[in-house]
Amino acid sequence: MQSASAAYHHRRYLYGILMAGVGSMLFSGKAVLIKLAFGYGANSETLLALRMLMALPMFWIIYWWESRRKVMSPLIWLDRLKLVFLGFLGYFLSSYLDFLGLQYISVGLERIVLYLTPTIVLLISYFVLHKTISRLQWYALVVGYLGVFIVFIQDASSTGMSAWLGMILVFGSACSYATYMIGSGEMVQRIGSVRLVVYASTASAFFSLIQSSFYNPSAIFEQTQEIYWLSLFNAGLCTVIPMLLIMVAINRIGSPLVAQAGILGPVSTIFMGYFILSEPITWIQISGMTLVIAAMWLLVRKDSPRKKSPNSSELDDLDKTEPLN
Repeated sequence: MQSASAAYHHRRYLYGILMAGVGSMLFSGKAVLIKLAFGYGANSETLLALRMLMALPMFWIIYWWESRRKVMSPLIWLDRLKLVFLGFLGYFLSSYLDFLGLQYISVGLERIVLYLTPTIVLLISYFVLHKTISRLQWYALVVGYLGVFIVFIQDASSTGMSAWLGMILVFGSACSYATYMIGSGEMVQRIGSVRLVVYASTASAFFSLIQSSFYNPSAIFEQTQEIYWLSLFNAGLCTVIPMLLIMVAINRIGSPLVAQAGILGPVSTIFMGYFILSEPITWIQISGMTLVIAAMWLLVRKDSPRKKSPNSSELDDLDKTEPLN
């Protein structure tokens, strides 16, 4: 009996690691799909609107399913206003800056810069919220940003000054999402991650639709078939499905281990960029990526697994996973 129980927990652990790794790689594939869509003549505004509009029904299905499993307290108007603001900051602005930046830098550099989001949360907490940072965390910050600079050298050598613009835009995306994470902390505990993600993504879809209509009111109806398919894959395969995989993985193995499995994201992005987009892989790039991954591992291993209450849902850690931008 004990052997059967141990085998069950071992399989549960392995499946959790597998789901976390696959989810992280699927999230990272978003950049590749956006790059491919750019090749068909689409702009950032239209691609963002299509992605959010296609993902929105899937998010609401998840919300409906979760609402059947547990009772949710009603939202007050102040909550709704906060959710709209968080949706603008964390999903619309962050995603838009990321899409713009992808026009100028490789998908590998983009994913590595986004992978620095936890360090930005640390810095904001230190300088704005006056929280302490340990010596090990400072070392991790220095190593992480050194790694990004090394990878940036690779992009700058081939694209010149435009690499600066691209990295600034993507770093702005990471800062926007880091601010969202800090601002959403209190609301996650009170209303739950599912409602936060669904309402914030709804607000983002609204903002992205307005923006797309401002640039070209009929743009979302005039794209080629390839762009619609790429946007659908982006919404489902690289947004909603990995979110579900990581959600289940958190329930099985906990957030710290899921975050460690997330190192597959930047690694897989670099290889996807090589095989699909013909972006070069160099030892400089690999060295920088290794430093960034090592820095994030140092930060993650300081976190201890949280004990879940018996009534908590496996969705409660949803926004602690990969950014949706």
